[in-house]
Amino acid sequence: MLLIRGCVTGKRMSGLILQVEGLSTHLGSESEPVQAVDCVSFEVRRGETFALLGESGCGKSMTALTLMRLLPSSGRVVGGAVLFEGQDLLKLSEADMRRVRGGGISMIFQEPMTSLNPVLTVGQQITESLTAHRGLRGGRARSEAMELLQAVGIPDPYQRIYEYPHQLSGGMKQRVMIAIALANEPELLIADEPTTALDVTIQAQVLELMRSLQRDRGMSIMFITHDLGVVAEMADRVAVMYAGQLVEQASRNEFFTEPKHPYSQKLFDSLPDKDKRDRQLYVIEGFVPSLQTEFRGCRFAPRCHRAFDRCRGEEPPRTTVNGRQVFCHLYGGDSLAAEAGPVSTPGRPHGGRIPLASKAALLRIRNMKVHFPIHSGVFRRVAGYVKAVDGINLEIPQGHTLALVGESGCGKTTAGKGILQLIPPTGGSVIFAGQELTTLSHAELRSHRDDMQIIFQDPYSSMNPRMLVGDIISEGLRAQGRAAAPAQLQARIEQLLDQVGLAADSVARYPHEFSGGQRQRISIARALAVDPHLIVCDEPTSALDVSVQAQILNLLKQLQDDLGISFLFITHDISVVAYLAHEVAVMYLGRIVEQGSVEDVLDRPRHPYTQALLSAVPTMDVDSGRDVIRLVGDMPSPSNPPSGCYFHPRCPAAMAICRDRYPALTRLGNGHETRCHLYRADPGA
Repeated sequence: MLLIRGCVTGKRMSGLILQVEGLSTHLGSESEPVQAVDCVSFEVRRGETFALLGESGCGKSMTALTLMRLLPSSGRVVGGAVLFEGQDLLKLSEADMRRVRGGGISMIFQEPMTSLNPVLTVGQQITESLTAHRGLRGGRARSEAMELLQAVGIPDPYQRIYEYPHQLSGGMKQRVMIAIALANEPELLIADEPTTALDVTIQAQVLELMRSLQRDRGMSIMFITHDLGVVAEMADRVAVMYAGQLVEQASRNEFFTEPKHPYSQKLFDSLPDKDKRDRQLYVIEGFVPSLQTEFRGCRFAPRCHRAFDRCRGEEPPRTTVNGRQVFCHLYGGDSLAAEAGPVSTPGRPHGGRIPLASKAALLRIRNMKVHFPIHSGVFRRVAGYVKAVDGINLEIPQGHTLALVGESGCGKTTAGKGILQLIPPTGGSVIFAGQELTTLSHAELRSHRDDMQIIFQDPYSSMNPRMLVGDIISEGLRAQGRAAAPAQLQARIEQLLDQVGLAADSVARYPHEFSGGQRQRISIARALAVDPHLIVCDEPTSALDVSVQAQILNLLKQLQDDLGISFLFITHDISVVAYLAHEVAVMYLGRIVEQGSVEDVLDRPRHPYTQALLSAVPTMDVDSGRDVIRLVGDMPSPSNPPSGCYFHPRCPAAMAICRDRYPALTRLGNGHETRCHLYRADPGA
């Protein structure tokens, strides 16, 4: 064994491309450092995919930046070694390290739009790397750039090299990042959350691309993510990180068959799925501790349901259990583990659900359209329309959740804003509680605003950073003229905070003082303040970790049970839909292509687009052997949709009629309906 700065590490092995030994990285001041990476040891073997898994703030990305020697100005390595092909990267000069970054190790960053230079073309950004590291210039560099774009599956590379990042879709931007990373044929590719912001169909394309490139080039991949489904699909081995330390390492099959560390076990318990619909998701109480803390004992102990006295006062040993490493006192080899709590703590059952047949429609939408004019020329004449929402029909009963799913750009968010009249519909009918909203004036709409609220995707950008939380929550009450005497108003705010699980003293704090999950709870409290009957939830959990997502989903479900609130839940996360929704509507290019109960749509999808969406969702069943339906290309522009069925250019089951005529509605029974020529249309639809 090796001992580096008090950290026990493994023996140096052959067949490894990367060996990290006792790595520690601090940020900030010397007196009160942030221990971003603390005594981390792991290995990446040649040709394998090594997944680094954990919640936001646990140190995953900082580990990768340390390996690449790309730390921020306040960052410093205080211990350990990083051996790449036997060479310690921490001892190299910056000039030598640049050569390693170019040819030995490449990195794909989490957000491609902020990683790509907006003022340089795609071709310039790829050839920059080719020129710096391989000496290619001019026509040779452009030719190589086009070959790289073709290799990562970007159509028409001869044109794309002259385009700018803003002209590409999210999936294409991520492919460009992969092309840049592969330009110099690296031995190791570090991918930092490369699919977090992508739809499931684009995510499936990117993951398959990375797998095929790995097979063709024999490179190793270090995959950083918080998505357990992606880990199950991609990884050969898994390491779980918590508060700057690795708490478990195992092969993929071992980890998904029987996770050992309590933190790993609770991550699995927090995941939503249809089998947990009748009970609350397990929530890991508390938060990841500040990495400025002077730790004593196990860092997970304050949140661990199995913690006992030793956990709180003594750092756990790094124990090898059947060939896998676990950083936990439960596996220390003595009888004290008998003091631990139970292995499993299932979530509490939910209250009774309101049956669908017992409630009339609270919201009824008929043929709603939201078209945006395209202006051109000096006189700004209307040259066409972006048909963001193009004639949709929806109904939501009181106390029920309708999930609206589809890829980015399909019109989901615009539909939600059109329903609330935040964007005026250009056609159709929106009837809420018997009242037609599209004919109301602004003054008349204002009186209905307390009945309908919205929770935005990004809670931080939807709140005024200069306002205290108490003022943010009470703003709607004041706007609706419902603010009572100061004492009553304060009591109402405290009641709302308690309802969403926040402390009463939160009223005197600013949004930046809260975590992402807490800010989303503030957004929910603000929406609840005016006692709405309908809340439009626009991707409210997409940016949250698994454990925080569980808190928000539990809260929304409990509020629906207690208050009978209806939700329009806009999302592309199918597992959330399976857990939360009563009905599902699948949207493609501004139109609903399939709709029905959550059981019918998710278990028996009929439209080829729905089938493709569901097939692309990562599964944690490592032996599923499922077939992913690969969709060709990206969604067409809503300003110039294809003739006939909008989906036919990408549909694996397209027929001649699909190119000529948009399909009529087919009712399949039990409220399940679709628009597809594969099924006989209802003559009366």
